Amino acid sequence: MMNKYADLTVPGPTITPISKPFWDAIEQGEFILQHCKDCQKWVFYPRSHCPHCWSNQLEWKQASGKAQLKTWSTVHRAGHPAWQAITPYIVGVVELEEGPSMMTHLLVDAPNQLKIGDPLNVHYVQCNDTWLPFFG
Repeated sequence: MMNKYADLTVPGPTITPISKPFWDAIEQGEFILQHCKDCQKWVFYPRSHCPHCWSNQLEWKQASGKAQLKTWSTVHRAGHPAWQAITPYIVGVVELEEGPSMMTHLLVDAPNQLKIGDPLNVHYVQCNDTWLPFFG
């Protein structure tokens, strides 16, 4: 299933100085998230201040890479032409074990058997020169 992504030339993530550690880790096959030193909550998407307590004391920590499915949808008509080559594909929102939610591609063989709460794990998928975190 992951082979279909290898030759795609798709727009990559917008990497900023704040999000660079996340994307560098993904490229190395590691899943890290920001963690607030003040309120002890996990944060995703990468940002400069904690959305829970407004502290700027965020640090990068190893995360489990485990999640539960919150919702999903089958994409038949891609929002960007580069993704059209692999339609239909499944995107979903997962709740990471650490708490934050994340939108992602879902690597599933039988989308008709998906259920809210299904356990998922991160997989690192290379799309041309870019590594992306998908869940399956």
